[in-house]
Amino acid sequence: MFYYYYDPTYILVLIGAVICILASSRVNRVFNKYAQVRSHSGLTGREAAESILKSNGIYDVQVRHISGNLNDHYDPRNKTLSLSDATYQSASVAAIGVAAHECGHAVQHSVGYVPLKIRGALVPVANFGSAAAWPLVIIGLFIRGNASAFLINLGIFLFSGAVLFQLVTLPVEINASRRAVKALETSGMLYPEEIGATKEVLSAAALTYVASAASMILQLLRLLFIGGRRRD
Repeated sequence: MFYYYYDPTYILVLIGAVICILASSRVNRVFNKYAQVRSHSGLTGREAAESILKSNGIYDVQVRHISGNLNDHYDPRNKTLSLSDATYQSASVAAIGVAAHECGHAVQHSVGYVPLKIRGALVPVANFGSAAAWPLVIIGLFIRGNASAFLINLGIFLFSGAVLFQLVTLPVEINASRRAVKALETSGMLYPEEIGATKEVLSAAALTYVASAASMILQLLRLLFIGGRRRD
């Protein structure tokens, strides 16, 4: 019992946490910087989103306001594009970039972008896997016999589904940002120098997804180390 409290593989969790904290700090710093820069067009995030959707022939997506900060998202289940306090009514370069990124997801949904479909199918797998994996592994560590190995391996398998979800998320987010930049360039909503600022915001946001994936991979490695050590 004493051994598990001082498990050396905790260092993997710590590394993952530090990576996520650094990525989150950067995206907040970059967003706050460009949230102070008003776009020349004067369009709000909501107006920019509605314009981009319309230019892509998308008329069945509702743009709505939600409370919070940088929790903007597109929900393909009910075709709603939710913009946070920092985005919805703001006319900043940062707000327009974030709104355009979420429109990128709506466009992906409209054209049947395959990685988005795969990610959607993996949502229940990821949710269940991340919730059930560790309880199964912990139970497996406290019992003996074949059941122990079975539970640990099952936990690792389920957690692998959550890791897969994070990996699939990366190309989905990167592609949405590319679509956003292209839409802003062709629409003339932003000047070239403003496009550069938007790319910086979206690149910082992409790092958070890279950090999340790295953190999950490190946790999976920890599970594999624990399972291998138990078998030894």
